[in-house]
Amino acid sequence: MPPDPLAQPLERVIGPTSAKALQRAFGHETVGDLLAHYPRRYAHRGELTDLAALRDGDEVTVVATVRTFTTRGMRARRGSLQEAIITDGRGTLSLTFFNQPWREGQLKPGARGLFAGKVQRYKGAPQLTHPEYQLFGGEGDEVAAVERAEWPIPVYPATGSLPSWRIAKAVEVALDVVPATLDDPVPSRIGNERGLLSYREALERIHRPHEDRDWQSARETLRYQEALVLQAALVRRRDRRRAAHAVPRRPGPLLERLDAALPFELTGDQRAAGEAIAADLAAERPMNRLVQGEVGSGKTLVALRAMLTVAESGGQSVLLAPTEVLAQQHLRSLTRALGPDLAARIRPILLTGKLPAADRKRALLAAASGQSLLVVGTHALFGEKVSFADLGLVVVDEQHRFGVEQRDLLRAKAGESAPHTLVLTATPIPRTVAMTVFGDLDVTTIAELPAGRAPIESFVVPLAERPGWEGRIWARVSEELVEGRQAFVVVPAIDAKELEDPGGLEPDDSHVLVDSAADSRRSGAEIDQNVPPEEPKPLATVVDTLAALRIRPLLTGRRIEALHGRMGGDEKDAVMSAFARGEIDVLVATTVIEVGVDVPNASAMVILDADRFGVSQLHQLRGRVGRGGLPGLALFVTAAPEGTLARERVDAVAATLDGFALAEADLALRHEGDVLGAAQSGRRSRLRLLSAATDGELIASAREDAITIIAADPDLAEHRALDAAIARRVDESAEEFLTRA
Repeated sequence: MPPDPLAQPLERVIGPTSAKALQRAFGHETVGDLLAHYPRRYAHRGELTDLAALRDGDEVTVVATVRTFTTRGMRARRGSLQEAIITDGRGTLSLTFFNQPWREGQLKPGARGLFAGKVQRYKGAPQLTHPEYQLFGGEGDEVAAVERAEWPIPVYPATGSLPSWRIAKAVEVALDVVPATLDDPVPSRIGNERGLLSYREALERIHRPHEDRDWQSARETLRYQEALVLQAALVRRRDRRRAAHAVPRRPGPLLERLDAALPFELTGDQRAAGEAIAADLAAERPMNRLVQGEVGSGKTLVALRAMLTVAESGGQSVLLAPTEVLAQQHLRSLTRALGPDLAARIRPILLTGKLPAADRKRALLAAASGQSLLVVGTHALFGEKVSFADLGLVVVDEQHRFGVEQRDLLRAKAGESAPHTLVLTATPIPRTVAMTVFGDLDVTTIAELPAGRAPIESFVVPLAERPGWEGRIWARVSEELVEGRQAFVVVPAIDAKELEDPGGLEPDDSHVLVDSAADSRRSGAEIDQNVPPEEPKPLATVVDTLAALRIRPLLTGRRIEALHGRMGGDEKDAVMSAFARGEIDVLVATTVIEVGVDVPNASAMVILDADRFGVSQLHQLRGRVGRGGLPGLALFVTAAPEGTLARERVDAVAATLDGFALAEADLALRHEGDVLGAAQSGRRSRLRLLSAATDGELIASAREDAITIIAADPDLAEHRALDAAIARRVDESAEEFLTRA
């Protein structure tokens, strides 16, 4: 098979300097990487303009001849000013440059060319300051240049050190080395049915459009191609996993004893999830199932029933939790759910990195010997010394907290037979995101909440408009405490110097990325350098909030303590246990309590600087209250002004308790790369033209095509171009993209 022209190293095509700049800025290494750096928008120079018809503020492109060129010193400051007067035979226009005497060598009287810029007035006369221009070499050159002036101008995602125009020049060179025909990742049958362009033509039109409909049709072709490549990668990955052998596991007396002891009926969704999981566990191929459901919907019970099914045949289960606090919480809740008799049979144990040496040794022995059929742990489970007698099931709680390599390390501990895998997430995922990101997993949804869950009232406390409401926040908390209840107060930072989870904070929307100075000039954007930037409001911190609450008159005598990630494991567990026992009235915490913490007596949740958290985080945090039959109260405190994206996030969460509706709102509010974890999984992994928010039908259609292709050609032996596109698009480092959200 001939070498893939898109796999050529960039340095061979555009030179080492430009190649290194693109690699540093965007991770581009090959011609294919660069040509997949699609324009984010297109500018227009405007129609060719008569000089006599110039209007202030217009972006114009004119064909004219240089009449005169002069250089003179400036009166008010050092340096020189260069001015060329150009004419089209009817009117004149001044071109002004500062400290660029070398322009005289180019703009000689009689030189003819194309001049573009924004019209401004100086002493009543029109001028272009630092215009772009292209001089003609002859009549044919002039005709070509005038024609090209009317083409849309690609504007690329850029950086301060690598502006759009430099990227455009690199793309021009790369396009010219690509052959006139390229093997198309989209099979010709599908391309013809959908009326798609060829791959080579689509690349040409998206980077060098002659008119708007060129890049529009190219986008349609390349959007579908992106969907097909990603879905083919997911389907192939899913099928390869299914081809592995797993030990079938079937339910028996252990599960029957658990179900008989439950003090409540399973919900319909829990039963449906259990039936799907039971069918997966009974098969000789490994289960790979995602269970998504609201906070408190009973996902952990569904997982426990699966663990008992595996334990029936002596198999072991591992529950992987993202934090030590959550691992300890899981161990307590699972042991309580099992009851004394089943717990004695299953012998659940804890394995974390901060266990005392003697406890760790006992835990390692219990796992390796098979004495314990349920091991709950954190990242410590990945250690080389951790082994199992018969690992049959891996349960991952909130899998976005773990990398693919880490989970593969755990699966490798199962020996020759692959373990079944069950993933739990309390962050509801819109269908199109689930299809795009979790396409290699079977997805089960638990939308039905168990009976007895109390409603939660949610309110936004808008301090920007209502600063006087701050006192009422703590009066409301005091009212809950008087009723014998408890409260959480969540803040985004530990102290002034340390954020608990910087990755979780949402950026405020006052920052704008500018492609380049030239793009800024073209858009007419101006920055007033005389207005100092507004000082950012300090974030609420554990340290400051704890001190402030302890001296509030309404909270005098109340037991107020802190919980955050900088505390040691034993200290965190002691505080959380004391809170669960009712020995602490108010817990001032960071997002360490976001998932899994279960305190039925906690009825109030106050989130300070709520605009600094994402939609799913706010929903997760709110789910910590209203768990014990008590009505819940959530106060989202924010100084974000109305109309900002930050405020919209907070308002959206307060408006509904429906996590699935919130997931859709989140998808609409957030940038695609944020939703799909670009920061987590590498630059090559983010969606380029495809939108999970708006391209659901296209993604579903591409998935059906991918299933058909892979079913007929599992190794893509007859679809080499598609195989090569997957290799370019989804390399090993980007595999994580396919299993994270």
